[in-house]
Amino acid sequence: MILTGAAAQRNKVTASGSGKSATRADLLLAWYDRHRRVLPWRAAPFETADPYRVWLSEIMLQQTTVKAVGPYFLKFVARWPTVTDMAAASLDDVLRMWAGLGYYSRARNLHACAVTVAREHGGVFPGTEEGLRALPGIGLYTAAAIAAIAFGRQTMPVDGNIERVVSRLFAVDDELPKAKPQIQQLAATLLGSSRAGDSAQALMDLGATICTPKKPACALCPLNGDCAARIRGDQETFPRKAPKKTGALRRGAAFVVTRGDELLVRTRPAKGLLGGMLEVPGSDWLVAHDETVARAQAPVLKSLSGWRRKTGTVTHVFTHFPLELSVYVGKVPPRTRAPEGMRWVDIATLDDEALPNVMRKVIAHGLGET
Repeated sequence: MILTGAAAQRNKVTASGSGKSATRADLLLAWYDRHRRVLPWRAAPFETADPYRVWLSEIMLQQTTVKAVGPYFLKFVARWPTVTDMAAASLDDVLRMWAGLGYYSRARNLHACAVTVAREHGGVFPGTEEGLRALPGIGLYTAAAIAAIAFGRQTMPVDGNIERVVSRLFAVDDELPKAKPQIQQLAATLLGSSRAGDSAQALMDLGATICTPKKPACALCPLNGDCAARIRGDQETFPRKAPKKTGALRRGAAFVVTRGDELLVRTRPAKGLLGGMLEVPGSDWLVAHDETVARAQAPVLKSLSGWRRKTGTVTHVFTHFPLELSVYVGKVPPRTRAPEGMRWVDIATLDDEALPNVMRKVIAHGLGET
């Protein structure tokens, strides 16, 4: 995006104490050089970024915090140092390593992408946005982030942090998601003439550490001199957001069956919510929940004497709906065969299984003493 006239003039600010005109991009990079975060996936100054580590971190960071991702990232690169190493792994192994990080479709796409890069690209990531977007699980933002950070392409990815910084800097009054195209255009004006990856990471760091959602530290911001929202005094109201639509509550039943020190489990269908993950048997999750109908979906085990419903319920909130599960428990004698499509796993090894958080809650509730 080329700026002319007044717009170009607004994109230049006076560097403190120098009397010289410096672009916002210049100020951002100067700030970044002093205050950049040290992150396990980020290349050190003057080092070339590893596309594999950039890609892995960007997939993990989708809808997840830096703090949560750090240990998982280190665990993944220790197990699979390169994309070809990950491609050689099974999907089950990747899901097990991912368990607890949430949004499990990302793990399935992660593995599919690794396989594609290994088989179709010789283990080398494409260096363009177009080539990256053709890979499984890589959308517009992720392609731009990898292209800028790993390959130095002149493109600006816009994540939640950058969205917030830009909407405040230019006082973008339109609500999200309508404002996204405008924010994308404005964010592109903050690209330096070189160091595109550093420009993007500077904005990410600025949003994460200074231009925070609440109580931004405006006095420390390198762009505070002409931030439109700060001048107006309403910076915390940006970005403007339309009210969230919360899905209707769904309910269901979960069945925790033990055989001594073993637990009955099954694998969810590969596609759909929590696809390919492990779960205890359960009913459908429905808005029009009927407990009698849900009970009828319990696994059939001839040696099971009966079900006992646990006090209370397990609650969990997914992106599009909240969930409430009643939990039933039962015990069977040794050598009881698992129903078709199910299997027994050692309770002591559950930490190593690909169990989503909602199932870990269910199991903890079912195995508890209440």
